[in-house]
Amino acid sequence: MRVLVTAGPTREYIDTVRFISNASSGRMGCAVACAALRAGHDVTLLLGPGVDEQLTADLTGRCRVVPFVSVADLKRELEERFADCDALVMAAAVGDFRPDRVLPAKLHRSAGPVTLRLFPTEDVVASVAVGRRAAQTVVTFAVEDGPHEQIEAKARSEMAAKGADFVVVNTPQAMAAETSDACVLARDGRGLPWDTRPKAVLAEEIVRLLRGAQAGGAEPVERKR
Repeated sequence: MRVLVTAGPTREYIDTVRFISNASSGRMGCAVACAALRAGHDVTLLLGPGVDEQLTADLTGRCRVVPFVSVADLKRELEERFADCDALVMAAAVGDFRPDRVLPAKLHRSAGPVTLRLFPTEDVVASVAVGRRAAQTVVTFAVEDGPHEQIEAKARSEMAAKGADFVVVNTPQAMAAETSDACVLARDGRGLPWDTRPKAVLAEEIVRLLRGAQAGGAEPVERKR
């Protein structure tokens, strides 16, 4: 199976040195890439900026690692590579906003207060999934606050809008952490129940769900640990 994984944050520059970003460490996406490699799959990892090299150490020389910085960069790489993959795992934390313009020089403090106008970024998954093949599997991620039932309802709505097969739902506490309180929702039900798991374990279960989907929809049962 050819698996395309995204990991890490995006950056949207304000001026030549400053940017807006998020707290993603890239740990989840890198864990998925490692799990997919261990399962014998062909992996391409689209990697955001600032991800610790220790997280990618086990990937060096074993898969293609393609860097990106902005949402536009990520979209361009996805558009180029999505058609050739069997599964996309969209673990990158894609920024929801960008500045209305990038200033050509560094802002100086002496200039006084600065007003920053932010505009929504494009939904890159929904964009690339429009032309997906029936056999392709798409996994997205949702980070939400609130009770589990409320989070799930919103995530299901987003899953439908993006044309995804699975959505990994977790809370903001998962950002940059080694564990994640998460569940996986499937298009036709639930792929994995809520639990707090090491991200390496969650990654293995995601890859098992991918294998089941590619094999015809059979959903594996989470292994006891």
